[in-house]
Amino acid sequence: MGSQWGRDSTYIRAVKEGYRSRAAYKLIEIEDRYHLIRENDNVVDLGAAPGSWLQVVKSLTRGTIIGIDLSPIAPIEGVQTLVVDMTDPSLPKRVRSMIGTVNVVISDVAPKLSGHKSYDQARSMALGEEALTFACKVLKPGGNFLVKAFQGEDFNGFLAKIKEQFLSVRTYRTKATRKGSSEIYIIAKNFVSTHETEGPI
Repeated sequence: MGSQWGRDSTYIRAVKEGYRSRAAYKLIEIEDRYHLIRENDNVVDLGAAPGSWLQVVKSLTRGTIIGIDLSPIAPIEGVQTLVVDMTDPSLPKRVRSMIGTVNVVISDVAPKLSGHKSYDQARSMALGEEALTFACKVLKPGGNFLVKAFQGEDFNGFLAKIKEQFLSVRTYRTKATRKGSSEIYIIAKNFVSTHETEGPI
């Protein structure tokens, strides 16, 4: 989730204000507009390294917070972290055993860019779908989901899948997004559970 775009003014601001990456301002902006996270919500952050979204979430809720990434995340007081692939089939049950009720799942997962636009966009959509699959396995009915995507030929299909699972779905491009980027966030509220969760919570 760290910046790939060098030390611009937003990066410098993040450093001064104690955030681990400029991505913090994207979540702050989205939260100010859509109010996804309430003060007692339990939240799971996918692709959480280096931890800037976790820092923001910690300021929003007194609930349990879990950050998940393939890379280790430096400790944040009051936040639990797991070094694991989000596609691990045992992960949903493991998370629910740690957190109980999951109110919100957020994902800023993105592939390492190859420079080939169509490949990068397809890989991003695959990661988004994996995040959606995880969210649908752990979220409580009425829960919220936030996921990063990149606009392209697969985007509308991905958006349609999310609309099948949530009553309210919006898209939003943050002011902190790099100019020229096709990055967009999908804000999905009020999860409609279509199957039983796996195992006891």
